[in-house]
Amino acid sequence: MTIYHFVGIKGSGMSALAQILHDMNYNVQGSDVEKHFFTQVALEEAGIKILPFNKDNIQPGLTIIAGNAFPDTHEEIEEATRLGLPIIRYHKFLGDFMKNFTSIAVTGAHGKTSTTGLLAHVLTGANPTAYLIGDGTGRGNKLAEYFAFEACEYRRHFLSYHPDYCIMTNIDFDHPDYFASLDDVFSAFQEMSLQVKKGIFACGDDEQLQKVQAKVPVVFYGFGEENDFQARNVIKSTSGTTFDVFVRNTFYNTFTIKAYGDHNVLNALSVIAVCHYEDIDASIVQEQLLTFGGVKRRFTEKQIGDQVIIDDYAHHPTEIKATIEAARQKYPDKEIIGVFQPHTFTRTQTFLDDFASSLNLADQVYLCEIFGSAREIHGKLSIEDLQAKVDGAVILNEEDTNILKDHHDGVLIFMGAGDIQKFQKAYEMQL
Repeated sequence: MTIYHFVGIKGSGMSALAQILHDMNYNVQGSDVEKHFFTQVALEEAGIKILPFNKDNIQPGLTIIAGNAFPDTHEEIEEATRLGLPIIRYHKFLGDFMKNFTSIAVTGAHGKTSTTGLLAHVLTGANPTAYLIGDGTGRGNKLAEYFAFEACEYRRHFLSYHPDYCIMTNIDFDHPDYFASLDDVFSAFQEMSLQVKKGIFACGDDEQLQKVQAKVPVVFYGFGEENDFQARNVIKSTSGTTFDVFVRNTFYNTFTIKAYGDHNVLNALSVIAVCHYEDIDASIVQEQLLTFGGVKRRFTEKQIGDQVIIDDYAHHPTEIKATIEAARQKYPDKEIIGVFQPHTFTRTQTFLDDFASSLNLADQVYLCEIFGSAREIHGKLSIEDLQAKVDGAVILNEEDTNILKDHHDGVLIFMGAGDIQKFQKAYEMQL
Protein backbone atom coordinates (compact mmCIF):
# COMPACT_ATOMS: atom_id res chain seq x y z
CA MET A 1 0.00 0.00 0.00
CA THR A 2 1.32 3.43 -0.95
CA ILE A 3 2.65 5.73 1.75
CA TYR A 4 2.04 9.42 1.01
CA HIS A 5 5.02 11.50 2.10
CA PHE A 6 4.32 15.24 2.45
CA VAL A 7 7.31 17.51 1.86
CA GLY A 8 6.42 20.52 4.03
CA ILE A 9 3.64 18.84 6.02
CA LYS A 10 3.26 21.78 8.44
CA GLY A 11 1.98 24.12 5.70
CA SER A 12 -1.66 24.95 6.40
CA GLY A 13 -3.06 23.30 3.25
CA MET A 14 -0.60 20.40 3.44
CA SER A 15 -1.43 19.69 7.09
CA ALA A 16 -5.16 19.70 6.29
CA LEU A 17 -4.73 17.39 3.26
CA ALA A 18 -2.62 14.96 5.31
CA GLN A 19 -5.41 14.79 7.91
CA ILE A 20 -8.02 14.13 5.18
CA LEU A 21 -6.03 11.21 3.71
CA HIS A 22 -5.32 9.83 7.19
CA ASP A 23 -9.07 9.91 8.02
CA MET A 24 -9.71 7.96 4.80
CA ASN A 25 -7.32 5.21 5.99
CA TYR A 26 -4.35 6.05 3.76
CA ASN A 27 -0.81 5.76 5.13
CA VAL A 28 0.52 9.28 5.66
CA GLN A 29 3.76 10.78 6.92
CA GLY A 30 5.67 13.98 6.25
CA SER A 31 8.65 16.19 6.92
CA ASP A 32 9.30 19.83 7.70
CA VAL A 33 11.54 22.25 9.59
CA GLU A 34 11.78 21.60 13.34
CA LYS A 35 10.27 24.98 14.37
CA HIS A 36 6.85 24.60 16.03
CA PHE A 37 3.78 25.67 13.99
CA PHE A 38 0.17 25.62 15.22
CA THR A 39 -0.72 23.48 12.18
CA GLN A 40 1.23 20.50 13.56
CA VAL A 41 -0.94 20.01 16.65
CA ALA A 42 -3.73 18.21 14.74
CA LEU A 43 -1.16 16.03 12.95
CA GLU A 44 0.36 14.98 16.27
CA GLU A 45 -3.08 14.26 17.74
CA ALA A 46 -3.84 12.02 14.74
CA GLY A 47 -0.53 10.16 15.24
CA ILE A 48 0.83 11.23 11.84
CA LYS A 49 4.62 10.93 11.74
CA ILE A 50 6.49 14.24 11.28
CA LEU A 51 10.21 13.98 10.42
CA PRO A 52 12.85 16.70 10.17
CA PHE A 53 13.82 17.41 6.54
CA ASN A 54 16.41 14.87 5.39
CA LYS A 55 16.94 13.20 2.02
CA ASP A 56 17.19 9.85 3.87
CA ASN A 57 13.45 10.14 4.60
CA ILE A 58 12.85 9.35 0.93
CA GLN A 59 12.62 5.60 0.36
CA PRO A 60 11.30 3.37 -2.46
CA GLY A 61 7.51 2.90 -2.39
CA LEU A 62 6.64 6.45 -1.36
CA THR A 63 4.39 8.82 -3.28
CA ILE A 64 5.58 12.38 -2.74
CA ILE A 65 3.16 15.27 -2.23
CA ALA A 66 5.30 18.39 -2.47
CA GLY A 67 4.36 21.69 -0.84
CA ASN A 68 4.16 24.69 -3.16
CA ALA A 69 6.77 26.55 -1.10
CA PHE A 70 9.54 24.06 -1.90
CA PRO A 71 11.54 24.13 -5.15
CA ASP A 72 12.51 21.07 -7.21
CA THR A 73 16.04 21.55 -5.81
CA HIS A 74 14.88 20.71 -2.25
CA GLU A 75 16.96 17.75 -0.99
CA GLU A 76 13.95 15.44 -0.51
CA ILE A 77 12.41 16.27 -3.89
CA GLU A 78 15.79 15.75 -5.58
CA GLU A 79 16.17 12.37 -3.88
CA ALA A 80 12.64 11.36 -4.92
CA THR A 81 13.46 12.35 -8.51
CA ARG A 82 16.67 10.26 -8.35
CA LEU A 83 14.67 7.23 -7.13
CA GLY A 84 12.02 7.74 -9.83
CA LEU A 85 9.18 8.16 -7.30
CA PRO A 86 5.88 9.84 -8.22
CA ILE A 87 6.04 13.55 -7.21
CA ILE A 88 2.75 15.46 -7.17
CA ARG A 89 2.48 19.14 -6.27
CA TYR A 90 -0.07 19.93 -3.55
CA HIS A 91 -2.48 21.88 -5.76
CA LYS A 92 -2.33 19.23 -8.53
CA PHE A 93 -3.11 16.42 -6.06
CA LEU A 94 -6.00 18.41 -4.61
CA GLY A 95 -7.35 19.11 -8.10
CA ASP A 96 -7.54 15.37 -8.83
CA PHE A 97 -8.82 14.43 -5.36
CA MET A 98 -11.91 16.67 -5.50
CA LYS A 99 -13.29 14.89 -8.57
CA ASN A 100 -14.72 12.24 -6.21
CA PHE A 101 -17.23 14.65 -4.62
CA THR A 102 -19.55 17.60 -5.21
CA SER A 103 -16.77 20.12 -4.72
CA ILE A 104 -17.21 23.67 -3.45
CA ALA A 105 -14.20 25.97 -3.67
CA VAL A 106 -13.99 29.11 -1.54
CA THR A 107 -11.74 31.83 -2.87
CA GLY A 108 -11.22 35.58 -2.51
CA ALA A 109 -8.61 38.00 -1.22
CA HIS A 110 -10.17 38.04 2.27
CA GLY A 111 -12.49 35.75 4.22
CA LYS A 112 -11.55 32.44 2.56
CA THR A 113 -10.69 30.55 5.73
CA SER A 114 -13.63 31.76 7.84
CA THR A 115 -16.09 31.07 5.00
CA THR A 116 -14.68 27.60 4.27
CA GLY A 117 -14.88 26.73 7.96
CA LEU A 118 -18.48 27.94 8.17
CA LEU A 119 -19.47 26.15 4.93
CA ALA A 120 -17.92 22.88 6.13
CA HIS A 121 -19.71 23.13 9.49
CA VAL A 122 -23.12 23.85 7.92
CA LEU A 123 -22.83 21.15 5.22
CA THR A 124 -21.75 18.58 7.83
CA GLY A 125 -25.10 19.13 9.58
CA ALA A 126 -26.90 18.03 6.41
CA ASN A 127 -24.73 15.41 4.67
CA PRO A 128 -21.37 13.63 5.09
CA THR A 129 -18.73 16.22 4.13
CA ALA A 130 -14.96 16.25 3.70
CA TYR A 131 -13.22 19.60 4.03
CA LEU A 132 -9.89 21.38 3.81
CA ILE A 133 -9.58 24.71 5.63
CA GLY A 134 -6.63 27.08 5.35
CA ASP A 135 -6.12 27.17 9.11
CA GLY A 136 -4.61 23.67 8.88
CA THR A 137 -7.85 21.77 9.59
CA GLY A 138 -8.82 18.83 7.40
CA ARG A 139 -11.41 16.09 7.70
CA GLY A 140 -11.82 13.10 5.41
CA ASN A 141 -14.89 10.91 5.13
CA LYS A 142 -15.18 7.93 2.80
CA LEU A 143 -18.94 8.50 2.57
CA ALA A 144 -18.60 12.22 1.87
CA GLU A 145 -20.95 13.73 -0.71
CA TYR A 146 -19.46 17.22 -0.44
CA PHE A 147 -15.91 18.48 -0.41
CA ALA A 148 -15.54 22.08 0.81
CA PHE A 149 -12.08 23.53 0.36
CA GLU A 150 -10.13 26.75 0.42
CA ALA A 151 -8.68 27.76 -2.95
CA CYS A 152 -5.84 30.29 -2.84
CA GLU A 153 -5.26 32.77 -5.66
CA TYR A 154 -1.58 33.28 -4.77
CA ARG A 155 0.64 32.39 -7.77
CA ARG A 156 -2.63 31.37 -9.49
CA HIS A 157 -2.54 28.03 -7.66
CA PHE A 158 -6.35 27.80 -7.76
CA LEU A 159 -6.19 27.32 -11.53
CA SER A 160 -5.40 23.65 -10.80
CA TYR A 161 -9.02 23.27 -9.68
CA HIS A 162 -12.24 22.66 -11.65
CA PRO A 163 -14.82 22.70 -8.83
CA ASP A 164 -18.57 22.17 -9.17
CA TYR A 165 -19.32 25.38 -7.27
CA CYS A 166 -17.20 28.34 -6.23
CA ILE A 167 -17.81 31.02 -3.61
CA MET A 168 -15.93 34.24 -4.44
CA THR A 169 -15.80 36.57 -1.42
CA ASN A 170 -14.01 39.57 -2.97
CA ILE A 171 -11.20 40.66 -5.29
CA ASP A 172 -8.56 42.92 -3.76
CA PHE A 173 -4.93 43.74 -4.51
CA ASP A 174 -2.79 41.57 -2.25
CA HIS A 175 0.42 39.53 -2.70
CA PRO A 176 2.24 42.43 -4.40
CA ASP A 177 5.32 40.17 -4.55
CA TYR A 178 3.46 38.19 -7.25
CA PHE A 179 0.53 40.16 -8.68
CA ALA A 180 1.39 43.33 -10.60
CA SER A 181 -1.89 45.17 -10.01
CA LEU A 182 -5.58 44.82 -9.18
CA ASP A 183 -6.19 44.08 -12.88
CA ASP A 184 -3.71 41.22 -12.68
CA VAL A 185 -5.59 39.78 -9.67
CA PHE A 186 -8.89 40.18 -11.54
CA SER A 187 -7.51 38.28 -14.55
CA ALA A 188 -6.68 35.32 -12.29
CA PHE A 189 -10.23 35.26 -10.88
CA GLN A 190 -11.69 35.63 -14.36
CA GLU A 191 -9.70 32.59 -15.51
CA MET A 192 -10.85 30.64 -12.43
CA SER A 193 -14.49 31.57 -13.17
CA LEU A 194 -14.32 29.78 -16.53
CA GLN A 195 -13.27 26.53 -14.80
CA VAL A 196 -16.30 26.26 -12.47
CA LYS A 197 -18.71 23.53 -13.60
CA LYS A 198 -22.12 24.29 -12.03
CA GLY A 199 -22.37 27.75 -10.46
CA ILE A 200 -20.57 30.71 -8.87
CA PHE A 201 -21.69 32.52 -5.71
CA ALA A 202 -20.08 35.96 -5.82
CA CYS A 203 -20.35 38.95 -3.51
CA GLY A 204 -22.29 41.46 -5.60
CA ASP A 205 -21.24 44.37 -3.34
CA ASP A 206 -17.71 43.93 -4.73
CA GLU A 207 -17.42 45.93 -7.95
CA GLN A 208 -14.60 43.76 -9.29
CA LEU A 209 -16.70 40.59 -8.91
CA GLN A 210 -19.60 42.23 -10.76
CA LYS A 211 -17.42 42.16 -13.90
CA VAL A 212 -16.70 38.40 -13.80
CA GLN A 213 -17.84 36.43 -16.88
CA ALA A 214 -18.62 32.71 -16.63
CA LYS A 215 -20.11 29.78 -18.56
CA VAL A 216 -22.30 28.89 -15.57
CA PRO A 217 -24.89 30.90 -13.56
CA VAL A 218 -23.38 33.60 -11.31
CA VAL A 219 -25.50 34.14 -8.20
CA PHE A 220 -24.80 37.41 -6.37
CA TYR A 221 -25.13 37.89 -2.61
CA GLY A 222 -24.68 40.99 -0.44
CA PHE A 223 -26.35 43.98 1.21
CA GLY A 224 -27.21 45.81 -2.05
CA GLU A 225 -30.75 45.72 -3.51
CA GLU A 226 -29.62 44.23 -6.83
CA ASN A 227 -28.25 40.99 -5.27
CA ASP A 228 -30.00 37.62 -5.75
CA PHE A 229 -29.48 36.88 -2.04
CA GLN A 230 -29.76 40.01 0.10
CA ALA A 231 -29.26 40.56 3.84
CA ARG A 232 -31.73 43.08 5.26
CA ASN A 233 -32.77 44.29 8.72
CA VAL A 234 -29.36 43.54 10.24
CA ILE A 235 -29.40 43.71 14.05
CA LYS A 236 -25.97 43.86 15.69
CA SER A 237 -25.50 43.14 19.39
CA THR A 238 -22.72 42.19 21.78
CA SER A 239 -23.75 38.52 21.47
CA GLY A 240 -23.89 38.28 17.66
CA THR A 241 -25.75 39.41 14.55
CA THR A 242 -29.28 38.64 13.25
CA PHE A 243 -30.49 39.36 9.71
CA ASP A 244 -33.28 38.55 7.26
CA VAL A 245 -32.47 36.94 3.93
CA PHE A 246 -34.44 37.85 0.81
CA VAL A 247 -34.07 35.71 -2.31
CA ARG A 248 -34.73 37.88 -5.38
CA ASN A 249 -36.76 40.29 -3.21
CA THR A 250 -38.86 37.54 -1.58
CA PHE A 251 -38.41 36.93 2.16
CA TYR A 252 -36.72 33.57 2.75
CA ASN A 253 -35.84 33.30 6.46
CA THR A 254 -34.14 34.92 9.45
CA PHE A 255 -30.66 33.79 10.53
CA THR A 256 -28.44 34.51 13.54
CA ILE A 257 -24.66 34.16 13.74
CA LYS A 258 -22.51 34.34 16.85
CA ALA A 259 -20.06 36.55 14.97
CA TYR A 260 -19.41 40.25 14.52
CA GLY A 261 -18.95 42.72 11.68
CA ASP A 262 -20.47 43.03 8.20
CA HIS A 263 -17.86 40.69 6.72
CA ASN A 264 -19.23 37.79 8.79
CA VAL A 265 -22.79 38.51 7.60
CA LEU A 266 -21.50 38.28 4.01
CA ASN A 267 -19.64 35.03 4.75
CA ALA A 268 -22.82 33.51 6.20
CA LEU A 269 -24.91 34.79 3.28
CA SER A 270 -22.66 32.99 0.78
CA VAL A 271 -23.10 29.72 2.69
CA ILE A 272 -26.89 30.23 2.93
CA ALA A 273 -26.99 30.75 -0.86
CA VAL A 274 -25.07 27.52 -1.57
CA CYS A 275 -27.32 25.53 0.79
CA HIS A 276 -30.46 27.04 -0.79
CA TYR A 277 -29.23 25.87 -4.21
CA GLU A 278 -28.48 22.40 -2.85
CA ASP A 279 -31.97 22.19 -1.26
CA ILE A 280 -30.64 21.97 2.29
CA ASP A 281 -33.41 22.75 4.77
CA ALA A 282 -33.25 26.28 6.23
CA SER A 283 -33.74 24.93 9.78
CA ILE A 284 -30.52 22.89 9.47
CA VAL A 285 -28.67 25.98 8.24
CA GLN A 286 -30.05 28.10 11.12
CA GLU A 287 -29.01 25.48 13.67
CA GLN A 288 -25.52 24.99 12.24
CA LEU A 289 -24.84 28.74 11.99
CA LEU A 290 -25.55 29.04 15.72
CA THR A 291 -23.13 26.27 16.71
CA PHE A 292 -20.16 27.34 14.58
CA GLY A 293 -17.15 27.91 16.84
CA GLY A 294 -14.96 29.73 14.34
CA VAL A 295 -11.61 28.74 12.78
CA LYS A 296 -8.08 28.98 14.16
CA ARG A 297 -6.42 32.40 14.29
CA ARG A 298 -9.58 34.25 13.22
CA PHE A 299 -10.81 36.39 16.13
CA THR A 300 -9.74 33.69 18.59
CA GLU A 301 -10.44 35.04 22.07
CA LYS A 302 -9.33 34.38 25.64
CA GLN A 303 -9.81 36.29 28.89
CA ILE A 304 -6.72 36.81 31.09
CA GLY A 305 -7.35 38.85 34.22
CA ASP A 306 -9.31 41.95 33.22
CA GLN A 307 -8.09 41.87 29.60
CA VAL A 308 -9.54 40.18 26.51
CA ILE A 309 -6.79 38.83 24.23
CA ILE A 310 -7.65 38.15 20.59
CA ASP A 311 -5.44 36.31 18.09
CA ASP A 312 -6.19 37.17 14.45
CA TYR A 313 -4.56 36.47 11.09
CA ALA A 314 -5.39 39.97 9.73
CA HIS A 315 -2.41 41.04 7.58
CA HIS A 316 -3.99 43.33 4.95
CA PRO A 317 -5.53 46.79 5.64
CA THR A 318 -9.04 45.55 4.70
CA GLU A 319 -8.75 42.69 7.21
CA ILE A 320 -7.40 44.91 10.00
CA LYS A 321 -10.34 47.29 9.55
CA ALA A 322 -12.85 44.40 9.66
CA THR A 323 -11.23 42.90 12.79
CA ILE A 324 -11.22 46.20 14.70
CA GLU A 325 -14.85 46.86 13.70
CA ALA A 326 -15.85 43.36 14.91
CA ALA A 327 -14.13 44.04 18.27
CA ARG A 328 -16.03 47.36 18.56
CA GLN A 329 -19.34 45.55 18.00
CA LYS A 330 -18.64 42.95 20.67
CA TYR A 331 -16.93 45.29 23.15
CA PRO A 332 -18.44 48.75 22.56
CA ASP A 333 -17.38 50.10 25.96
CA LYS A 334 -13.79 48.83 26.05
CA GLU A 335 -10.50 50.27 24.83
CA ILE A 336 -9.35 48.51 21.64
CA ILE A 337 -5.58 47.98 21.40
CA GLY A 338 -4.01 46.75 18.16
CA VAL A 339 -0.70 44.84 18.28
CA PHE A 340 0.35 44.42 14.66
CA GLN A 341 3.23 42.68 12.92
CA PRO A 342 3.44 43.55 9.19
CA HIS A 343 3.91 40.48 6.97
CA THR A 344 6.46 40.91 4.14
CA PHE A 345 8.29 44.09 3.14
CA THR A 346 6.58 44.22 -0.28
CA ARG A 347 3.09 44.24 1.23
CA THR A 348 4.08 46.81 3.88
CA GLN A 349 5.62 49.10 1.26
CA THR A 350 2.67 48.78 -1.15
CA PHE A 351 -0.03 49.47 1.46
CA LEU A 352 1.85 51.74 3.91
CA ASP A 353 -0.80 54.49 3.97
CA ASP A 354 -3.69 52.00 3.97
CA PHE A 355 -2.18 50.11 6.93
CA ALA A 356 -1.88 53.42 8.80
CA SER A 357 -5.51 54.42 8.22
CA SER A 358 -6.81 50.94 9.27
CA LEU A 359 -4.65 50.84 12.40
CA ASN A 360 -5.74 54.36 13.35
CA LEU A 361 -9.22 52.90 13.99
CA ALA A 362 -7.83 51.34 17.20
CA ASP A 363 -7.50 53.40 20.39
CA GLN A 364 -3.82 52.49 20.77
CA VAL A 365 -1.40 50.70 18.45
CA TYR A 366 1.79 48.71 19.11
CA LEU A 367 3.95 47.64 16.18
CA CYS A 368 6.29 44.65 15.93
CA GLU A 369 9.24 44.31 13.53
CA ILE A 370 8.28 43.44 9.94
CA PHE A 371 8.17 39.68 9.28
CA GLY A 372 10.13 39.30 6.04
CA SER A 373 9.63 36.62 3.44
CA ALA A 374 12.51 34.49 2.22
CA ARG A 375 11.55 35.46 -1.33
CA GLU A 376 12.02 39.23 -1.06
CA ILE A 377 14.64 41.94 -0.80
CA HIS A 378 14.22 44.03 2.33
CA GLY A 379 15.10 47.38 0.82
CA LYS A 380 15.23 50.46 3.03
CA LEU A 381 11.77 50.09 4.58
CA SER A 382 11.57 49.68 8.36
CA ILE A 383 8.84 49.49 11.00
CA GLU A 384 9.59 53.15 11.85
CA ASP A 385 8.14 54.14 8.44
CA LEU A 386 4.77 52.74 9.49
CA GLN A 387 5.10 54.07 13.04
CA ALA A 388 5.47 57.61 11.68
CA LYS A 389 2.01 57.35 10.06
CA VAL A 390 0.08 55.82 12.98
CA ASP A 391 -1.05 58.17 15.77
CA GLY A 392 0.90 57.49 18.99
CA ALA A 393 2.13 54.06 17.82
CA VAL A 394 4.73 52.37 20.04
CA ILE A 395 7.23 49.75 18.85
CA LEU A 396 6.92 46.57 20.91
CA ASN A 397 9.87 44.39 21.83
CA GLU A 398 9.37 40.64 22.35
CA GLU A 399 11.72 40.80 25.37
CA ASP A 400 9.62 43.48 27.08
CA THR A 401 5.86 43.45 26.58
CA ASN A 402 5.10 44.82 30.08
CA ILE A 403 3.70 48.06 28.67
CA LEU A 404 0.57 46.15 27.53
CA LYS A 405 -0.38 45.65 31.20
CA ASP A 406 -1.27 49.36 31.39
CA HIS A 407 -4.46 48.74 29.40
CA HIS A 408 -6.78 47.64 32.21
CA ASP A 409 -10.09 46.17 31.04
CA GLY A 410 -8.83 46.52 27.44
CA VAL A 411 -9.18 44.33 24.33
CA LEU A 412 -5.75 43.44 22.92
CA ILE A 413 -5.82 42.24 19.29
CA PHE A 414 -2.60 40.51 18.15
CA MET A 415 -2.72 40.68 14.33
CA GLY A 416 -0.44 39.32 11.62
CA ALA A 417 0.45 36.39 9.35
CA GLY A 418 4.10 36.00 10.47
CA ASP A 419 5.05 34.92 13.98
CA ILE A 420 3.00 37.47 15.92
CA GLN A 421 2.06 34.63 18.31
CA LYS A 422 5.52 34.82 19.89
CA PHE A 423 4.73 38.36 21.08
CA GLN A 424 1.38 37.20 22.44
CA LYS A 425 3.03 34.22 24.14
CA ALA A 426 5.72 36.44 25.67
CA TYR A 427 3.05 38.76 27.05
CA GLU A 428 0.94 35.90 28.43
CA MET A 429 4.08 34.53 30.17
CA GLN A 430 4.57 37.93 31.85
CA LEU A 431 0.95 37.89 32.97
